[in-house]
Amino acid sequence: MSPLSCKHAIIISKSPIIQTGLGGVLSHCFQEYECSYCRSYEDLTLLQLRRATVIIADFSGVLRNPRQVCEQYCSLQNQYRDIHWIFMIPRVFYPLAVELLIRPQSTVLSEMESVDVVISVIKAGIESAERVSKSLLKPDAEELEDDRDDVMLTFSERKVLRLLGKGWGINQIAALLKKSNKTVSAQKNSAMRRLSLRSNAEMFAWINSTKGIKELSLFSANGDQDEWKRAPQRGISLSSKSAS
Repeated sequence: MSPLSCKHAIIISKSPIIQTGLGGVLSHCFQEYECSYCRSYEDLTLLQLRRATVIIADFSGVLRNPRQVCEQYCSLQNQYRDIHWIFMIPRVFYPLAVELLIRPQSTVLSEMESVDVVISVIKAGIESAERVSKSLLKPDAEELEDDRDDVMLTFSERKVLRLLGKGWGINQIAALLKKSNKTVSAQKNSAMRRLSLRSNAEMFAWINSTKGIKELSLFSANGDQDEWKRAPQRGISLSSKSAS
């Protein structure tokens, strides 16, 4: 095939299985596409972005800082408006997607969407594809049963988890709340015990779940308090993200 007639697709996913699966769909159904693969948006090169016709970004491996990831994709969309951006997101990311990802050149799909839907969206292209997957607009079983098993967290535990969910590290939380690192770590660990979570990975998965987002009001401006918005004390590096 002539290089001039070749279209370019980029598949972004932390999962090799998803990369292989989506790559197989494109090679089988869209032979005019040449594929490249990245683990995250940070791996994208300027050459890839300039050549890309479609970018499929899988969010299933995003456990920390989902807002930051969405903001970066929002910025990229503003810079590269000729690319058809297809985002495959967990349902719990839908509020963020509405705020930051939905653009005239984007389509937002559920990560559980069928292969046929993905194929139809690619075929429709940037002009005709639906902007939001219908499955994301339907209440799921978790939401319908969300009133069961109320979470019993203290105010301090809830505050620490909320800040962790917003991307703060233990050092920054301690400085912001004027507590010791040991106290903040103890409150985080206490919250994990109440929630029967055994690792930081399980904790961030819960924070980003429908239940966690609701309990912590993560995507609601009304959930923030003035003291949570203040910058940390001088001398504390914002680059430190340890949640130990």
